Amino acid sequence: MEHALSPATLSELRRPRPYPAVSVLTPTHRREPENTQDRVRLRNVVAEAKKQLDADPAVTRERRADVSEQLDRALAEIDLAHTEDGLVIYAAPGEHQVWSLARAVPERVVFSDTFLTRNLVSAQASERPFWVLSVSADRVTLWNGGADRVVEADNSGFPMTRSRENFDAERQERIGDLPSTFRDEDTRHFLREADFAMSRLLRLAPRPLYITGERAALSALDELGTVTRAAVHIPHGGLSHGTPDAVWQAVRPMVAAEALRSVDTVSRALESALGRKEFAAGVDEVWQSAREGRIRLLAVEENYRVTVRDDGDHLVPAVSGDLDAREDIVDEIVEQCLETRADVRFVPDGALSDADGIAGVLRY
Repeated sequence: MEHALSPATLSELRRPRPYPAVSVLTPTHRREPENTQDRVRLRNVVAEAKKQLDADPAVTRERRADVSEQLDRALAEIDLAHTEDGLVIYAAPGEHQVWSLARAVPERVVFSDTFLTRNLVSAQASERPFWVLSVSADRVTLWNGGADRVVEADNSGFPMTRSRENFDAERQERIGDLPSTFRDEDTRHFLREADFAMSRLLRLAPRPLYITGERAALSALDELGTVTRAAVHIPHGGLSHGTPDAVWQAVRPMVAAEALRSVDTVSRALESALGRKEFAAGVDEVWQSAREGRIRLLAVEENYRVTVRDDGDHLVPAVSGDLDAREDIVDEIVEQCLETRADVRFVPDGALSDADGIAGVLRY
């Protein structure tokens, strides 16, 4: 199952496909007893997708069989023991993907010539993704971080490793010779390569960057690095060979502190915008401004959800299941704002109670 959504991956998902490109969404649960229903619910929503596939006169017999097989393959790949808050299955002729999301999604099946991506975009934004680079003299490991976890990212040239005759970083650490290791020119060249690879990745997928390593390694990066020099340094060795949980525990306090600072920054920005009359609040007003590309900063409570119907002029409250009801309007707003290069921030529930859960700072 996929977790990390890069701009390149998103662009690939959005490209047109031969009809039908099928998107299957279903909520999932992390814990018992709620997760006991997930298996049945997942099979039912995939069965509904196949039913619609069989009934669609625009789908040829060959494509119907192909997409049905892709749905079966996707279903077989899902490990419900490691799901989060939502699942998205994409299936089209000759391909399928499964995405696990740390954000709830409405249960739905969508047939089109492109995949439905707004729920992925919203989930990625809500996770406040970041990178962790764990550095040692013989290995540099990249970790993909989210709201409550990190996983190893085996892309963009990472992990990077090196070996040489009689090289033993652990022994050098024990005998107190580790600082000299990072003055060695081969080691310094290795660190420069890691910095260059990280710089290239940040151009493609910009995120906050945390770096873990022995103090000597962090000091060397201060001298040699470009993007790594400006990152948040966490003096903690051994994590380039460590487990995801060990890395998460090391960076967690820094991530939590940054989240608090982010909430304070958003609150001040909204208050200032209100005084300048550059402020939008409530789902209808924010939606109108988002469609016009006017939002510079969007703030959304983490679990804010609202079902609406578009009457042509405004969004009006609706009940789930109503004709033309839009259950993921918040995710649509998030995606629209990101498309127009707005800064999207998720804040704790209740932080925007005066704005009904969603607010924006306007460009004009």
